[in-house]
Amino acid sequence: MWIVPEREIAGLMTREAAFGAVEKVFAAMAAGDAYNFPVVREAIGHADALYGFKGGFDRAGQVLGLKAGGYWPNNLATHKIINHQSTVFLFDPDTGRPAAMVGGNLLTALRTAAASSVSIRHLARKDAKVIGMVGAGHQATFQLRAALEQRAFEKVIGWNLHPEMLPNIEKVAAEAGLPFEAVSLDGLRAADVIITITSSFAPSLMADHVSPGTHLACMGTDTKGKQEVEAALLARATVFADEIAQSVGIGEAQHAVAQGLIAEADIVELGAAINGTHPGRVSDDQITLFDGTGVGLQDLAVASAVVQLAIDKGIAIEVDV
Repeated sequence: MWIVPEREIAGLMTREAAFGAVEKVFAAMAAGDAYNFPVVREAIGHADALYGFKGGFDRAGQVLGLKAGGYWPNNLATHKIINHQSTVFLFDPDTGRPAAMVGGNLLTALRTAAASSVSIRHLARKDAKVIGMVGAGHQATFQLRAALEQRAFEKVIGWNLHPEMLPNIEKVAAEAGLPFEAVSLDGLRAADVIITITSSFAPSLMADHVSPGTHLACMGTDTKGKQEVEAALLARATVFADEIAQSVGIGEAQHAVAQGLIAEADIVELGAAINGTHPGRVSDDQITLFDGTGVGLQDLAVASAVVQLAIDKGIAIEVDV
């Protein structure tokens, strides 16, 4: 079995490689060549933590495994480590023997950013110039860096419940040589693309905050009860998802479906737009929305790629099991 420690990930996995791995697995899912297992996610009754498992099998890529981990909200303040902690385990699909154990913290950030950027690549208007951010935490910086590579953006605007965090994304905009403006929620109407990346249980972005032609990547809702955008916004949009069942169960769509505003059958797999079996965006005034709940196959795809890179570079550690 190969081990790739967390400390090695930054030197191995690029945004470009993460994008390619995630795009490929979304296409495999839509083609029926890969599928996710049911998600387990529970409050463990200790340290206020949420812990769970996401797994799946990519028949096309011959990748089998799971990610174990979750959210420890007191980590940063108490232990000086990030709140999200995870590890990816890969298995030989022919024998079931363990094949690799990979640090999953940075990989999770990179694959989440890759998912939203894949949606932007395939669904945003080609002439998109202004990108809006709702959320300005640690993950927002990964989202913005990846998104800025998908279109010739000319400006970044942002809103956060705690405005003192906005310099996080202002710094990323500055790195890209772009102006940044802090805006009210109403000001997000100026955006051609909006990424939401919060941990909210109540919507902040409302339907009337979004202009026709906007593409949204809603990336923060991955648990029952969470909600970043008004359910009525999904009724105005063509809704795409990483996985439809998960979108309805724990994503933004859970609220719109529960209120009868959309049906599960209205939601399209993002992979269908990648494969060309769905046209994706069909007009410049169409609102498209990607409900990115985060599927296990994303983690497995980037972990598999990083293991091969680590082996090729002589960084992976081999152990007997």
